[in-house]
This record gives sequence, C-alpha cells and structure tokens, in this order.
Amino acid sequence: MRKITLFCAFLLVTAFVQAQLPALERVEPSNWWVGMKNPRLQLLVHGDHIANRKVSLRWPGVHLQQIHSVQNPNYLFLDLSIDAGTKAGVFPIHFTSADGKDISYSYALKTRNHSTGRAQGVTSCDLVYLIMPDRFSNGDPSNDKVPGMRDMSLNRDSMYQRHGGDLQGIIDHLDYLKDLGVTAVWCTPEIVNDMPRASYHGYAVTDHYRIDPRYGTNELYKKFVDSCHAMGLKVIKDVVHNHSGSDHWILLDPPMKDWVHEWPSYTQTTYKDQTVMDPYGAPSDRKKMLDGWFVRSMPDMNESNPYVQHYLTQNHIWWVEYAGIDGLRLDTYPYNDPVYMSQWAKDIQAEFPHLSIFGETLVANTINQAFFTQGNTVHRGLDTHLPGITDVQVKESIYESLNGDFGWSSGVNRLYTTLADDFVYEDATRNLIFLDNHDMSRFFSMVKEDLGKFKSGIALLLTLRGIPQIYYGTEILMKNFSNPDGKVREDFPGGWKGDRANKFIESGRSATENEAFNWIRTLARYRRSNAVLQTGRLMQYVPENGIYVYFRYNAEKTVMVTFNSTKKDAHVRTARFEERMKDLHTAMDVMTGERLPAVDDISVPPGAVRILELHP
Repeated sequence: MRKITLFCAFLLVTAFVQAQLPALERVEPSNWWVGMKNPRLQLLVHGDHIANRKVSLRWPGVHLQQIHSVQNPNYLFLDLSIDAGTKAGVFPIHFTSADGKDISYSYALKTRNHSTGRAQGVTSCDLVYLIMPDRFSNGDPSNDKVPGMRDMSLNRDSMYQRHGGDLQGIIDHLDYLKDLGVTAVWCTPEIVNDMPRASYHGYAVTDHYRIDPRYGTNELYKKFVDSCHAMGLKVIKDVVHNHSGSDHWILLDPPMKDWVHEWPSYTQTTYKDQTVMDPYGAPSDRKKMLDGWFVRSMPDMNESNPYVQHYLTQNHIWWVEYAGIDGLRLDTYPYNDPVYMSQWAKDIQAEFPHLSIFGETLVANTINQAFFTQGNTVHRGLDTHLPGITDVQVKESIYESLNGDFGWSSGVNRLYTTLADDFVYEDATRNLIFLDNHDMSRFFSMVKEDLGKFKSGIALLLTLRGIPQIYYGTEILMKNFSNPDGKVREDFPGGWKGDRANKFIESGRSATENEAFNWIRTLARYRRSNAVLQTGRLMQYVPENGIYVYFRYNAEKTVMVTFNSTKKDAHVRTARFEERMKDLHTAMDVMTGERLPAVDDISVPPGAVRILELHP
C-alpha cells in the first residue's frame, strides 16, 4: 500500500514539474511532407526563452543543419534538410535546458498526395466566381461568435461588423454555382483575422496556418476543397505577401526588429506603382511605395528578411499540399519585393507545376500590367515568373465600350486598342478578366442599371481571351458603389435563415433578376462545353461606325461576336470578314438557339452583343 502511495505522489510531483515547464507555443509549419522538390525546411519555433535550450532530433534522412538564435530569445529557427527517399513518420524534436529538463514536439512528416485533380491549375477554360465568405451564406450559426476573439460583433445591419457567413454556407450552395456554369471558386482570405474591428474581409491576417474559426476549421476548409473537386469545381486561395494584421501573433512578440518595415514615424505607401518602374524615379519614392504600410492596421512585411521569406513561401506551399488548392491569387502584388517574389514563384512552381498564379495589379495602363508578368517582355531586367495578372485594363475598356461615345480612341475603340496591346505579354490568356470585385463598384450600378448594357458586358467578358471572373451576386443584379467598400459587400439574399427572399432559387428572384441569371448561365454553360471560347484563337477587326467584330476560332469551330455600341439598329455586312468566315454561311445564335440560314447580313439591336456559332 505504501509503495502505491509513494508512486502516486511521484506522479503528482512529476505532473506538477512538467506543468511548470514552458510549453512550446508554436512550431510552424506544424508538419511537412517527404518527397518535396526542395529538400530544405526552416521551422519557426516559439516558446518562452526557447533559445536557451539545446535542440536535437533523430529520424533517418532528416538532418538538423543549423540552429538560428535571433534577437528575441523566445524564438529559434531550425534549418532542416530532408533526404530523397526519407520515410514518412512522426519523430520528436527535443528542446533541453541546461539542467536537463526536456520539452519535446512530435513532428510529422507525411506522404504527399499525388491524387489527380489536386493543384490542377485554373486556366482560360474556367469561369471564376469570387466570394467574400462573411457575406455569402451562413451555414453554421454556432460559429458566428467565437469566445476569446477580439471582434465579437455580429450585426448584419452594419457594413463593418461580422455577418456570420462561413465555409459551410459556401459548401451548401456549390450546386448553385455548378448550375450557373461556374468552374472555379475564389474566396477572399479565409485564414484568421483576429483584429478588433472590420477585418471580415480577410486581408489582415493574424495567423497564417489556421482558418478563421468564424468560418470553420482547417479540416472544414479541406472538406470545402474536396467538395468542390468532387463537383468539378476548382479552388483559388487568396494569399497576402505584402502585409499582415497588426495583431498577428508574431507581431505581438516579434522575433526581430526587422520582421516588418519600421520607419521613424508612421509611413504609408504612396500607392504609386509607377515608382517601381520609373527609369527617372527617385529611390526614396520607390522605397516608400514598396516599404510603406498599406494602412496603419496592416504592417508591411520585410520580404528582404530571409526568415520572412521562408515563412511566407513555406506557408503557401503548406496550404496547397494540405488542401489541394488549384490556384493562388496574390493580393497587392506591385507592393512586394520583386526579387523575393520572383524566387517565390519559382519555388511554388517547382513543387506544383500545374498550379495557377495571378497577381492583383490595379495599375494605370497595359504596360504597367505587363511590367509585373513573366518573361521580361518589357525589358524590366527581371523575370517575375508571374504567369498572369488581374487585367483591369480590359475591365476599363469594356466600361468605356458600354458607356462611352464612339471615337478614334474612345468607346469601343478603347477595347480594340487594349487587346491590340497584348503583344507586351508572354501570354495574355493567363490574365484574369473581370467587371468588378470586392474593392470596386458593382457592374450593374456602373452601367446605370441598364439591363441591355449588363448583358452586353457579360457577353464580352465571357467571349474574350483570358480567365473570366464574376463577383458574387452579379448574376442577380446586386448593385451599389464602393463608397465605402462595405456597400459592395452586402449579403447574398437567401444565405441566412429567415431572409425575406432567397435568390439562390428561381422562385425567389424577380423576373428581371432571372433574366440576368439566365443570360449568364446560358453563356457560361456554352463556354464550359465549347473549347473555342476557352482556348480558341482571337481575331479582331477595326471597329467601324461603332460596330466591333471579333472571332474566336479553332480547328473545329468558329464563333463570331458582334457588338453594336450605337443607339441604332445595325445591319452588318459580313463580306469584310470573308478571310475569317471562309465557307461558313449559316449560324446558330448562341443565346437564343435561333438558326440563321444566311449570315451575309447580320442584324444587331442597339447596344447589343450578338454571338453566332458559324456553320458551313
């Protein structure tokens, strides 16, 4: 009996002593995979005075190459190398104090998932649907408020507070997206934004490795990706290199002074992308553009710091391998360190050669856009290895075509000229083309709620070169101007229990909303089934008298698109296009199914786009 009592006392003392030992707060990335192209891995370790401990590990094929102590003794950075052929498994990493007390972390090396349909890429074959998760659908009200988080708001009447949308809400409506003709889903960032106020948008990250609990869990995010793939939908993840939230856990106890760019006093970026490319520009202006903070609550990451570089690159590789994401959208691309971003792209593509990448470039003109794309096509002196960008110039040109008066360089001539400048890209079909997004006034409002212009804009978007993207709610004519941005981030009607109208179903939409929805669905489904609008070549003709004609064609099919930008009925004589039409004398109207026995004279109503599939 006495022996049992003494043993119990020993267990209690042991438990007490272990409880007094400082626990590891973070090891990131928390796991890795064998078989990566890059054998090197840098672990960030965070814990109370962890730098005072010796580090050891033992696993066949895994080598601890170097231990980095930094300014803050609460951090260590461990450089590992993983041999080819190393077996997957779990092994302890020991952190031992001078008096022999040990803390261990069980590190998992997993086997890569080489299943088909993962990291498959998003291309011009796709139609992207952009969602802001907090504002789309609330599938799990139990996570609307999460105890312990800085922002406990839940008020759908406020554009700045949380509304409760989540990943489960998106999963619940994947059939709606599939029916619409969508083939890829892009969400604004889903990872933790534990900021005190107005971080529902996702661009003020405070934890790079965890899905925001108000959206769900890491496991639910993986289920979301798997569910999309099971339905033939791809997934784009939105990532932010340039900045983080000021309450990021690392910034509350930074490893070193230069984890972010520090200035003698608060310095905001100029938002002037020209300073990065200006051959006459002042170095101080360039530095302010690249190193200045985006806003006060979003400190600028120091991407010239090698520890920051490893941290960001490994995080993005981790998410793609963990969830099987198909593409990455890179927020605020021009504000990043260009040398790092070039290497980042090479590192990502080495691991995932089919993964698609496009950068947000809200810049002034086509040349400025091309400056950031791969191939050094404008003699930048640096290959960014960035396949594509968000093509705001096509967006602006479509608006000018719809709203402007026809002239030498105005009206639809703006669109013709913009496309004629595609020679500056290595491949313009990798650009994302769009009419609006979460930062811009909604398309329907920008065409003054004119349904005819709305239809024409959609027709142009879905028949031009590039990867088309529509913003959630465009198909039901959601409207408003981005003054402020919250006005274009309203809830999708029907996404919350008790909503007065459910726009996810036909009976919940008005006749006009159904007309818009069906217009997009008809063309999106046609595009999804016809490679000619996905990868077919483009031939355009100089606009005459406000009439713009272009063709998409491949070896099997030819589609003719005619836009009458005038306010009068037009009859377009097609003899001018004989070189492209050749022996094609009949047609089918893609939008109506009408058969045309002859196409020598095509009628197009004022402001309309007519899309014809040409036949012999």
